[in-house]
Amino acid sequence: MSRVSGSRRGSATAQATQTAEHADARARLAAAGLRPTRQRLALAGLLFSGPLRHVTAESLHGECQERGVTVSLATVYNTLHQFTAGGLLKEVTVDGARSWFDTNTSLHHHFLDLETGTLSDIPADSVAVSGLPRAPRGRRVASVEVVVRLAAAPGKRDGGPGAGRGAGRKSGGETGRGAGQVRRLSKTS
Repeated sequence: MSRVSGSRRGSATAQATQTAEHADARARLAAAGLRPTRQRLALAGLLFSGPLRHVTAESLHGECQERGVTVSLATVYNTLHQFTAGGLLKEVTVDGARSWFDTNTSLHHHFLDLETGTLSDIPADSVAVSGLPRAPRGRRVASVEVVVRLAAAPGKRDGGPGAGRGAGRKSGGETGRGAGQVRRLSKTS
């Protein structure tokens, strides 16, 4: 008897959590001026129900497949770009071939581990940018974001303890090698 009632309580708790996440997703979409379609709600639920993170379209599509959410890769790409245009995500492009989408839209920078392909946050106040050229007439610098590429320290092939200290949150399983330089940091006047 207690097994059944405990199971019902667990089911009710899960349902309440899912309902709250659904309401949060609807509110986020409405604030961004986006219609709450089934696909957008599902993707918003996956993106925003946990801790801040970095995803690629491919990694989010894989997560959808693992969780039984039926959505095409093209829809994931389109939705990520719509969420970015609506201010729900920040796109981080580290080379011309791959972009990450960051649920942390505040001012910050990134470490990119070239061996593991993981992207990690660097707090904004940990990087000082100076000596920017003057913007062309009629334009202003809107943002600067620094991407610091990490390689294994000599003798540290596994990227183990001591490699990449100071990194904030990470996003695992992504690859991203390239020669991109400085990208965006927040708005300046």
